[in-house]
Amino acid sequence: MAEAATIARPYAKAAFMSARDARALPDWSKALGGDARIADLLTSPKLSSDQIVSMYAGLGGTAIDAHWQNFVRLLAQNKRLEVLPEIVVQFELLRAQYENELDVEVTSAVALNADQQAKLVASLKTRFKRDVRIHTSVDAALLGGAVIRAGDLVIDGSIKGRLQRLASELAN
Repeated sequence: MAEAATIARPYAKAAFMSARDARALPDWSKALGGDARIADLLTSPKLSSDQIVSMYAGLGGTAIDAHWQNFVRLLAQNKRLEVLPEIVVQFELLRAQYENELDVEVTSAVALNADQQAKLVASLKTRFKRDVRIHTSVDAALLGGAVIRAGDLVIDGSIKGRLQRLASELAN
C-alpha cells in the first residue's frame, strides 16, 4: 500500500496541476473516478494497454480530452495503470486542500437529523478553519455518541469508545 502511494504521488500531483491550470478539477475528478467496470479491466491480461487507454481515455469527455488522454497514455506506457485507484485518492486530497475543503466521516449510533448535522458542520468548520463536507453513517454497536474521522484525526465520542478506555484504565 505504501509503495503504491509513493508511486502514485507524482502522477496525482501532475494530474492535479494539469486539471487546476485548465480549470477542470471537477471534470478530472469525474474521469479519474471512472467506471467500476473499466477499473476492473486495468490489470486484465486479456487487454493490451492500448485497448485500456482507448476505453479509459474516453471518460474525460471533450472538455479535457487531449490532456486526459495524454495522462492515461503516460500511465500505460509507464505500466502504472494498476495504481490508478491510489492516484484518485491522492488527487482528491490535493483538490480538497486546494479548495480549502475537508471531508469528514461521522459514524453515529443513530441517524443524525439535519439540525444536528448543521451544528456539527459549523463546529468542525470553526475547529479546522476549512469548509467541511460531512459523510454520515450509522453503527448501532457504538451504543451512543459518534466517531468523527477527518483525515488522520479520529475523535471517538462514542459510548463504546469510552467504555473501552475505562476498561483499559481499570486493567492498568
